[in-house]
Amino acid sequence: RTEPTEATNGATRLINTEKAVAIIGTMCSGPYLAAAEICQASGVPIIGPTTTNPLCTQVGDYCFRACFTDNDQGPLAASIAQKRYKAKTAAVVIDMAQAYCVGLGQFFMDAFKALGGKIVAELYCRSGDVDYTAQLTEIQRKNPDIIYTPNYYTEVAMMARQARDLGMMQPILGADGLYAPELIKIGGDAVEGLNFLTFWSAEVTPNEASKKFVKEFRAKFGMDPDAFGALTVDCYMMIVDAIKRAGSANPAAIKQALKTSDLDVITGHVIMTPKNDPKKDFAFLTVKEGKFSLVETIPVEQAWEIRALIGK
Repeated sequence: RTEPTEATNGATRLINTEKAVAIIGTMCSGPYLAAAEICQASGVPIIGPTTTNPLCTQVGDYCFRACFTDNDQGPLAASIAQKRYKAKTAAVVIDMAQAYCVGLGQFFMDAFKALGGKIVAELYCRSGDVDYTAQLTEIQRKNPDIIYTPNYYTEVAMMARQARDLGMMQPILGADGLYAPELIKIGGDAVEGLNFLTFWSAEVTPNEASKKFVKEFRAKFGMDPDAFGALTVDCYMMIVDAIKRAGSANPAAIKQALKTSDLDVITGHVIMTPKNDPKKDFAFLTVKEGKFSLVETIPVEQAWEIRALIGK
């Protein structure tokens, strides 16, 4: 679940009742932060598959993630907006109910301005909103070169439909919360050509474990696995590897071994940094002919170079 209270209760039950020696989860940063406090206090390592908020691994040394961070993703998206789309102005629509969206949106805006661009509209919505007339009317009035939205797929799909119905043809650039089949089911033709950064694509199988996972998933479910599932398996592989290298299932020993993770996983190769954040590349995807399609893989070093350039 995505509620912090549920995450706290879940972590407490897993540690006290189930005697878990390591925990995988949650998918969202807000609940992770709540669960991480319990895990840190209890001395049990936790790995978030897709918890991109930089604060997640700052809770303590028992807190890890398997994905890139928003302070890398935001500046990289800003650079893409300016270099790929030649955008000098941008409008941003942020879900103020989601800490992930607020944080990532701010990283994008800060970087876009630092790189010489101008944010002409900073607009907000809430999860579950179905009418984006007010935001889109303001965007039409400001006429930006691009629309950036770090929101989840349901809200972005509905906003895109309404934008296209209004005749707005600006490119829409999104984030990792869009990589779900529902984006296309809800958005239809309106999300055709929509681009976004995410963690991984099933078109990228860099090692034998990855190839096997994609092949077996397709055979069983008749569809490609998404990045959320792949990263969850990554977490499992990292924990198993840590237990083997530690020679122990003691939580403290697992934690120490996780800090030196260096292995092939489904989404590529994981090297854990001193901040408990892995070095992970980006997948840049587009919606093409009603399907997700890989545009390119972008090394995380590009994001680091941009952050260094703008002093972030």
